[in-house]
Amino acid sequence: MTTITGDDIQAMVRHWLETPVNGYLGSDYGADANRLLQRAQQDGRADRFVRKLRRDVGVLEVLPSNAVELYGTPEGVDRLRLTLEVAGRSYDLSDFGGS
Repeated sequence: MTTITGDDIQAMVRHWLETPVNGYLGSDYGADANRLLQRAQQDGRADRFVRKLRRDVGVLEVLPSNAVELYGTPEGVDRLRLTLEVAGRSYDLSDFGGS
């Protein structure tokens, strides 16, 4: 039996972030971090983004709910840096077309 490592999960999450939604024919697999921008923070998009990540990358379903987090850090007057954290590893969404 093969064990899934943290590096494997990191590669899966990175692949998901790099794949546009509908990037595979017949599947809505993938991320659209740009949809998080210019929206009210309380409109639920961040929660839907995290739920979609968990659904698309099934191995994340077995992790505790607090193992996948999305948060923003203010930068300057009018900028917010979005960060996705999965199992202790951080992904700056601006590196994937977001923020």
